[in-house]
Order: sequence, then C-alpha cells, then structure tokens
Amino acid sequence: MKSKFLYSLLLLSCLAYGQDRAARLDSLLTARFNDGSFNGNILVAEKGNIIFEKSYGFANLETGTKLNTNSVFELASVSKQFTAMAIVLLQKQGKLQYDDKISKYIPELAFYGDITVRNLLNHTGGLPDYMELFEKHWDKSKFAVNQDIMDLFAKHKPAAVFSPGEKFEYSNTGYALLATIIERASKKSFGDYLQANIFKPLKMENTLVYRSRYKPQAIKNYAMGYVTDSIGKLMLPDSFGKAYYTYYLDGIVGDGMVNSTIHDLLKWDRALYTDKLVSQKDKDLIFNGVVTKDGNNTNYGFGWMIPPTDKYGKRMTHSGGWAGYITYIERGIEKDYTIILLQNNGTPKTKIPSADVRKILHNEKLDVAAQAITLKPEELLPYLGTYATTEFPMKIIIAKNDKGLTAQATGQSAFPLDAYGNHKFGFKPAEIKVEFKPAENVMILDQGGSAVVFKKE
Repeated sequence: MKSKFLYSLLLLSCLAYGQDRAARLDSLLTARFNDGSFNGNILVAEKGNIIFEKSYGFANLETGTKLNTNSVFELASVSKQFTAMAIVLLQKQGKLQYDDKISKYIPELAFYGDITVRNLLNHTGGLPDYMELFEKHWDKSKFAVNQDIMDLFAKHKPAAVFSPGEKFEYSNTGYALLATIIERASKKSFGDYLQANIFKPLKMENTLVYRSRYKPQAIKNYAMGYVTDSIGKLMLPDSFGKAYYTYYLDGIVGDGMVNSTIHDLLKWDRALYTDKLVSQKDKDLIFNGVVTKDGNNTNYGFGWMIPPTDKYGKRMTHSGGWAGYITYIERGIEKDYTIILLQNNGTPKTKIPSADVRKILHNEKLDVAAQAITLKPEELLPYLGTYATTEFPMKIIIAKNDKGLTAQATGQSAFPLDAYGNHKFGFKPAEIKVEFKPAENVMILDQGGSAVVFKKE
C-alpha cells in the first residue's frame, strides 16, 4: 500500500507543469523504478544537448553494484541499425550491391532464389525464423554461430514464408544473414568490421560486439541482464540452464549482440546528422520505407522503424529485447531530439516509457494510468476477430482465453490485453493501448503515441 501511494504521488508530481522537464522526467522514472517497471539508464537530448540523464537500479545484484551513466548494456535488436550501416558502407566501398542476390555471398542458400541484400535490410525477404528451427533441430549442448544457421537451413530447407518483396515481416534471420554477408564481403569478422568502420571513427569507445556466454571477457561497468523465475524473483537467464535459447544462441550476431552506453549512442545519433559515415543519398534509403507488392509501406528502412509522421514530426525508432535487456532509441529528426532508454531487467512489469518521456520533452501533460478490470467471457465476444489496416502490412487477431483478450500480429507471438472499461484495453509492457468501436467493427491501436485504425474483416 505504501509503495502504491508513493507511486501515485510521484506520478502526480510529474504531471505538474510547475516543474521543469528534467524534474518531471526524474519523477516519472523514479516512479517507474519504484513500481518495478524500469531499471536502467535514460538519456534525453535536444539538438545534441543533454537535458536529462540518470541511472536507476542495479547493474549486478550479486555484488550490489549500481548502474551508472557509463554502464554497458547489450542492445538486442537496437543492434540492427549498426548491421544495416555496415552493409551501406560496404556498398559505398564497392564490395557489394543492394540488389545482389544473397546466394552471391551465401551459396548454401541458393535454393531461396531471388532474395536480395535489400530484402534482408527492409525485412521483405520472407525467410523463416531461425530460432524456431534451432529449437527443433539443434544440439543445445553446443553454442550456435552464424554458420550454423546456413548449415541448418541448407539441411532442412524450411520453406519461405512469402516471395521476395511481397510483404513486410520482421526477420531476425535476415539480419543474422546480413552479418555473414558483411564478413564474407569484407574478409573481416562482424565485430572487427563494425569496430574499424563505425565505432572507432565515431569515438564510440565503450561500444563493441560482445557475446557474454560464447566468448566472455572482462568489461568495465557491465550491466548484467535479469529476468524473473516462476515466482517473480529476479535471476540471470543462464539460471535456466545451457539448453535455454538465450544461452545456446549466444554465438549468433547481426540481429543483436552490439553492446553500448547511452553516451556512445548519443554520439551515434549526432553522427547521423552529418556526412561523416554516409551521404544524404544513403540516409534517404536508411530512413525511408518501401512499398511492397501487396501495396503497403514497410515503415521500416535499413535497421530503423519509421512510425507514421505525427505532431512530433518524422521519427526514427527501434526497440530490442533479449536475455533480460530491454532497449530503445528514438530520433526525432525534424525536431532534433533524442531518447535513449537502456534497461537490464526484462520482467512482466518492464515497460519502455518512451511515450511519456516524449510527452514531457514536449511539455505535454501525462495521463494517469487507469486500473484494469475483469470482464465476463460474453462481454469479450464483440471484440473477437481479425483486424487489418492499409497503413501497416500486417493483421491482428483478437482472441480470448480463460484470462481475457489476447492480440496476435502476423508472424508474432500473442500477448494479453488488460481491460479498462468503455471498450478500452492495453498491454502496458509495450505501451500499447487499444480501443474498440464494436458498432463500426473498428479497432484503434496506439503504441508510443501513434494511433492506427484497424477494420475487422
């Protein structure tokens, strides 16, 4: 009761306009830390000037070491923007072309036909998920590396999900294959190429490709990643044993495994406003989606998600989640602001508070969180069905189980939706809000402040 009361006070304090933005941000993140939904580092900047940075929580529970603003975090899928940049640099160096078939560099997968490097960059290749294949066929007493992906795919030849360029479907497989293409085109390891061509030129001195289980080494200020066990206790993922997927897949790079700090990521952000690495022509490819054969825009460039432009202008974002790390970067390139959130607790309570941070940065008022309610099974029936939109190349299936509604986007896992009354639902860990209009067969999905209307089929 006391912690809930403290949380309410802190949340109300950050709603007040009398505080400056730094104070409001601190109130928000302190409330989230006390609520158990945030443990990590935050940096917020305008035009490259830091207006707020702070650490909340522990880097190592065993030693009691607290996080500091130089703590190093595994970036999970935020790594993809560096993989994509390496491909762009290799193209500029004349070592590959975007429209090369992947079979030019990975002949083991020639049976996939016309999939190109560009298809892998913008997730339009249609390759099946490598993690599912490893779950079925891999000897989990061994570490897997990128070559094992090619070998396993060549052996089992899983069918493509769709033809190249047909539609968008987020693919970790594609970015793992991009890492192999980088290595074969450059004749360097993935980590060495990124170090020489991105991290060193930008003076990102605390950034590296690091696989903590596959090749452990001592790294100063390293933040350990934590998950929860069946009773909610924080623990290292390795406690689940070597057969746990984040352990035996630790040797694979490209879709993840870049490690960095909030300060190095700000250096990265600033460099992207310049021509230090690439030209404006290159950035036009990196920061824009493409229209697929099904007529939809990918809203994904080369390693960056591109939410529909709204009152905040054009934004580039990416999130990541792996082995206890929950990460996020947002670049508002029209208003020139930066939000970096690195967390090392991946629990059911963990949230990416980007929407609230963005609101405070733009001097907006926050909404007080609603309390979840329980609906009867028959009250859920009007919401069930498959919903589609012309704005995104995916569908969302709304179903129910014994606990309530679930939502499942095309190619993704299902997640629960909490009910809040008046046809409103939400999934707090991903900052997703859903409002149904049953009479109109409409569902409005809002994530991070961007609302999209879906129509029931």
